[in-house]
Amino acid sequence: MVSFRSAVEALLIPSFLGVSLAQPYRTQKLQWGPCNETEVPRDIPVECSVLYVPLDYTEPNCNETLQLDLVRVASAVKPSKGSILFNFGGPGEAGRSTLATQAVADELLGLTGRQFDLISFDPRGTAGSKIPFQCFDVESDAWSFLYDLKVGNQSEVELGKQWARGEMYADACLKTQNKTGSVITTAFVARDMMQIVDALQEDGLLRYWGFSYGTTLGATTAAMFPDRVERVILDGVQNPHDYYHAAANFEEWTDSDAEFSAFFAQCAANREYCALATGNNKTGPELEQETWDLLDTVKYHPLVVGNYLLDYAAVKNYLVEQLYAPSGWSEGAAFMQLVLTGQLDTITELLGASGEVNITDPIAALQLVQAETGIYCGDNQVRNDKFEDFLPTVKQLYSTSKILGDGATSVYSACQQWKIVPKETYTGDFNVKTKSPVLFIGNTLDGLTPLKSAKNVSSTFEGSALLTVNGYGHTSLSTPSACTIRTTAAYWENGTLPAEGKICESDAPVFSSSVTWADVINEVYGNGTVTAKRDVPHPHRLARSLIPLPLKRWSGQA
Repeated sequence: MVSFRSAVEALLIPSFLGVSLAQPYRTQKLQWGPCNETEVPRDIPVECSVLYVPLDYTEPNCNETLQLDLVRVASAVKPSKGSILFNFGGPGEAGRSTLATQAVADELLGLTGRQFDLISFDPRGTAGSKIPFQCFDVESDAWSFLYDLKVGNQSEVELGKQWARGEMYADACLKTQNKTGSVITTAFVARDMMQIVDALQEDGLLRYWGFSYGTTLGATTAAMFPDRVERVILDGVQNPHDYYHAAANFEEWTDSDAEFSAFFAQCAANREYCALATGNNKTGPELEQETWDLLDTVKYHPLVVGNYLLDYAAVKNYLVEQLYAPSGWSEGAAFMQLVLTGQLDTITELLGASGEVNITDPIAALQLVQAETGIYCGDNQVRNDKFEDFLPTVKQLYSTSKILGDGATSVYSACQQWKIVPKETYTGDFNVKTKSPVLFIGNTLDGLTPLKSAKNVSSTFEGSALLTVNGYGHTSLSTPSACTIRTTAAYWENGTLPAEGKICESDAPVFSSSVTWADVINEVYGNGTVTAKRDVPHPHRLARSLIPLPLKRWSGQA
């Protein structure tokens, strides 16, 4: 049982180390300078700044402020035409360290026309912020919670255990994070973004690109400040109606099983490049069924891989990794072939070489899942007191997706029993007319944010446009495409929207291609423009799958 013996003591420790009575936020202008390398690991030149914003926007007379830490990648073409803010999802994903990665920065510079400065920050509640949402301050409590994280379909009794653990977790967070948890909602982050826009002292208008959950943040900001929208791209669209008002993010999993099946279908169609299909005549459905059979086997009879168990959660987590980007499909298929053919010694060697499994700091390991839970549970106001009332949610999740439906039940168990009362949650609608039109982007088969959501949300934003990318994976970043570059760059340049029904083709065929964004950017802007390429998953990434599933962005806020 998790012992929350330090909960009372934690209330006596000042948790708002980032709170300051510094200069009034309304008179600030961002000052950029060198970054703290410990806080912002980077492999490209970047600049950093800080901004003090109100800690609690509902208390206008309160002098408490919160320090936001920002990072900036300068435009490649001078002079800069302005700044674009970025959020990479979650909720809870790092902003500064993600943007400060050369390959990511190169891609985003290319996609924005190389004429704008790129800015990101670590939102309230995230690990990099001054008020991280962290309910455990004792390692033993964190270890217990970490290794209790399971998928709902792991066993016949798991759901009931999750519901009980959800109550315990909600109680623990109320005791240790009540103040923090009340001021980290998406509505407050939207207000923070507008404070950043003001402090930039450009034209007072919002330029923003949000991915995954970042689309909910973007939609919320646009709905709250429609007259201040200059350019906004929402990419890999999450349905904000579900996010705020449904018992779970049901629509997110609409295409999960279809993309999972496509992995095997494309493997069979490109069998000379896919280890699962090489040397046999198996069809896509047959390869997929073999994998489901393996999952059933390891649920009851886990495989021993060195000092670790390759069980239902580990295998399923690895398979879900394939939904993020088809660039890793060849490696994913090669690893699954090792498992299916019983080459466990080879897997053990790969795990030993990876050095990725060992967790030495459970509190740090839980930072992402706690940030996700703290932000999402504060935003979503669906509550239930009884386990029996939670079961219809589970049933709908399971019926929506076989591959993903059971992955988020532990998070929803906690959220439906959440005790922290947020200071502000967005309660308006998304029937919005913005100053300038919003551009939505969706892939034809995105297993985490379906094209259906992009269409649904776009239909409520007057004058908006939808760009469809004909490819697999999560957000347009998963599918290198010169067409996407030209379309998005034109939007940032002068607001040009794609024609109705516009579809951009992928320039990186699955399995048979090694084309990356660097190749496509060089094609559009000239050879030598960029050299860095993002790493694709390798078989030894199974090491990360041995970490409990919900830590891998399974909460529905990918």
